Amino acid sequence: MSKVLVFTEFQNGSLKRSSQELLQFAAKTGKPVVALVLGAQAAAGAAQAAQHGASEVFVSKDTAYDAYNPELFSAAVAEAIQKSAATLVLASTSATGKDLLPRVAAKIGAGVVSDGTEITVSGEDVKVKKPLYSGKCFVTAQFENASVKIVLMRANQLPVAAADTTKSATITEIAFAKPSLKTLIKEIIKGTSEKLDLTEANIVVSGGRGLKEAGGFGMINDLANVLGATVGASRAVVDSGWVGHSMQVGQTGKTVAPSLYIAVGISGAIQHLAGMSGSKVIVAINSDANAPIFQKATYGIVGDAFEIVPKLTEEFKKALQH
Repeated sequence: MSKVLVFTEFQNGSLKRSSQELLQFAAKTGKPVVALVLGAQAAAGAAQAAQHGASEVFVSKDTAYDAYNPELFSAAVAEAIQKSAATLVLASTSATGKDLLPRVAAKIGAGVVSDGTEITVSGEDVKVKKPLYSGKCFVTAQFENASVKIVLMRANQLPVAAADTTKSATITEIAFAKPSLKTLIKEIIKGTSEKLDLTEANIVVSGGRGLKEAGGFGMINDLANVLGATVGASRAVVDSGWVGHSMQVGQTGKTVAPSLYIAVGISGAIQHLAGMSGSKVIVAINSDANAPIFQKATYGIVGDAFEIVPKLTEEFKKALQH
């Protein structure tokens, strides 16, 4: 029986939700699932991968994999595909996934579809639904004549259950062959935030130009802290230097699909809508009743954000304390 290989990613030592989704989906296909865990998280990561559906885990504890290097990682993934004889490879549409898996596809001559929102697997037939034209329409892609199929899925698109701590997997430690490197990574500067990445967040609160100044994000942060949310932003405020680019939601930023997306002072440019239209529930707060964001919103509040957001924060505090 053909196998499924899942490239896993971790944050602060924990398996990312997107990887949990992929492992659990892969297990439901009925095919043997091989997880690939590289670097410092290998020991603990192998157990986590097993608890989410992997029947076998390929690990490398080599410190060379502690930080992402595209040449090293693409060689390791290609070798893992060969050793596992996997015909389907799953990964997240993360910054790493989008850089890594197309390299792997080119290296081994595999087919690749990225930015998936739905996936169906029937035998060797794999179909992937993905958005086009900034989310204006969707297409279902199907592989033809591809012995290895690589699919990158958006986070928060597949159901995920709690880890099954009774499960275990066969652990296979591999010393992957290392290519002669053409590039040298001299320094990696990590962000200071320990909060969940935007693409993984279940709740996102984003601020836009309607906040008037960088200080307006104070109330956005307050609301996010109460809800356990991650803070996002429109391109306009990122370009103005109010917040960093890592917080940008949109076509040139990050694509998110949380259960709840709260847009504060964001008019709804098409580029921003492309990055958040997959959210399950959208709440828009804007003083302009004709703002395009309201056309996408599940719920809309027309009014002054500086009056509405603090009141919402207090009401959520009361509700969540009970």
